[in-house]
Amino acid sequence: MAREPVVCSAALSRRRVSSAVVAGLATALLLGACGGSPESASEPAGRFTVEVPTTSFPSAQRITQQTHMVITVRNPGPRTVPDPAVTICNISCGAITGKWHQAPIGEGTSVLPFAVENHQPYEANRSKQVWIVDRAPNPTPCVLASRDNKGYNCASGGPGGNVSVASNTWALGHPLKPGGTARFDWAVTAVCPGRYTVAWVVAAGLFGGPKAVLSNGSVPHGTFTVTITAAPQQAYVDNSGRIVASSGPEPAPNGQNPTSPTTLACEGAG
Repeated sequence: MAREPVVCSAALSRRRVSSAVVAGLATALLLGACGGSPESASEPAGRFTVEVPTTSFPSAQRITQQTHMVITVRNPGPRTVPDPAVTICNISCGAITGKWHQAPIGEGTSVLPFAVENHQPYEANRSKQVWIVDRAPNPTPCVLASRDNKGYNCASGGPGGNVSVASNTWALGHPLKPGGTARFDWAVTAVCPGRYTVAWVVAAGLFGGPKAVLSNGSVPHGTFTVTITAAPQQAYVDNSGRIVASSGPEPAPNGQNPTSPTTLACEGAG
């Protein structure tokens, strides 16, 4: 999620050339530590009204079943929203709790999106995926890969053209004009049974200056509570060669045997 910008400064001494050189090096190091960015300087500050007309994510899912989590952001005007972005959190989002930097492991953005805390000892990765992200939001179709980096990224299984440097955050990548709508669509496949909470929050930019608010002044956010059952979704190949998925464990027609992937054990279910 976008964090409040940090303003850093350093004064150069003009009394001696040597002190100016030292101060110049200190300034460069200080700005590097602060993560100075021309993008953060160009983002306008203020409150930008948005609407979230559509949010969807099936509350009942099965492992191996692909679903879509969709969040749309609309700009009702009159101001252009600098760069709408959506952050995916676990349980709750720091913009609402005020604990972006103090969120316990496994909450907020302390683990990867669509994941829970990995409790296995001696493992470097603190995240255990509940959903595999098959396709993240991408404004550009997966075509013209040789001429379009976003298309190449998407076609090669990358995180999608909307991915940003902020934790667990996808941004539109350009301003949203009044009346415009940005659609964020994640195609995901459930791999861990259990009950989970997926939280989301909308921002107007990536660097903390512009604030997204609803018409009542509140921060646009929400949660999905999802139960994933251990019985996998069944699939079979019909007589025409198509892969057909069904929602239940009933046998496939024509005497064909459905697939039965192994159930994966998960920890950290909410």
